[in-house]
Amino acid sequence: MRAPPGYNFPLTKASCQYSVVIPVLNEEQTIPEMCARLARVIASTGGDWEVIYVNDGSSDGSWQTLLKLRAQYPFLKAASLSRNFGHQAALKAGIDLAQGDAVILMDGDLQDIPEVLPQFVAKWKEGFEVVYAIRTKRKEGFAKRTAFSLFYKLQRRISRIDTPLNAGIFSLLDRKVVDTLKSLPERNRYFPGLRAYAGFRQTGIEVERAMRFSGPPKVSLGGLAKLALDGMFAFSTAPLKAVFLMGVIVCIASIAVGAFGLYYRFILHRALLDWPFGLTTVFFFGGVQLISTGIVGEYVGRIYDEVKQRPHYVLKDLAGFEGDTKRG
Repeated sequence: MRAPPGYNFPLTKASCQYSVVIPVLNEEQTIPEMCARLARVIASTGGDWEVIYVNDGSSDGSWQTLLKLRAQYPFLKAASLSRNFGHQAALKAGIDLAQGDAVILMDGDLQDIPEVLPQFVAKWKEGFEVVYAIRTKRKEGFAKRTAFSLFYKLQRRISRIDTPLNAGIFSLLDRKVVDTLKSLPERNRYFPGLRAYAGFRQTGIEVERAMRFSGPPKVSLGGLAKLALDGMFAFSTAPLKAVFLMGVIVCIASIAVGAFGLYYRFILHRALLDWPFGLTTVFFFGGVQLISTGIVGEYVGRIYDEVKQRPHYVLKDLAGFEGDTKRG
């Protein structure tokens, strides 16, 4: 096995049938319950399992909790990043470490229900190479549910790939799909979009979205907004086309207003509109220019991130892997 970026310790391959990848950030209270429920699922499903927790720079006792639970749950493995790199980077770290023939991605707050994993496995055994959860009955507030719904519909409409609605990271991926995702080098990652881009035989299962087990959401509104922008800008140039179209419309409207102004001034010998109209027009065009520059800037910023070629994450500690290092 090739060592992930930022990890210089010896690491050997230890393959298994199923890998579960769970990024966590300050989930000290949730981890024991998650492990207990996963243990029951693994016992009922059978097979060779590994559960990889990726500690994304937690400031609570999440890492120490994982180290303690390893004695109770032999399937548990843990990786700790050197700082908080973000949810998508933590997912990539777990995918890079996973050795299963099938890899399951899920959040660590128990909103993704472990008890549906046997359904994923059953679909995989039927021959599906991607099995994703279609989230139903979300427990967030009305405003947040509406925002999620609008994002999924907009992202699917403007994207050049067919991304399923209401499908987040909760999914099972065949090893062929995992290897494809690992080969994609981009920095601003949106895994549901990359999963759809990879193709292969895919199917969805409706899964009720549960309440958080403990504490407030760990992803801020700003983080959700960035993820939404990554989902749109990474898979579509429609915003750039919209800027061009907006520019054409504004130019045509400006020529029309200018022609009417000249007609009123030189033919009718009176002003078309007074100075408040001129001031409003200046502010309007200024806003259009700033919006256009901002959209172009989003693409340029992503190009800047790509050309730097920095690693997606840096590993600090590993526990449970062959040749690991354990630091509490």
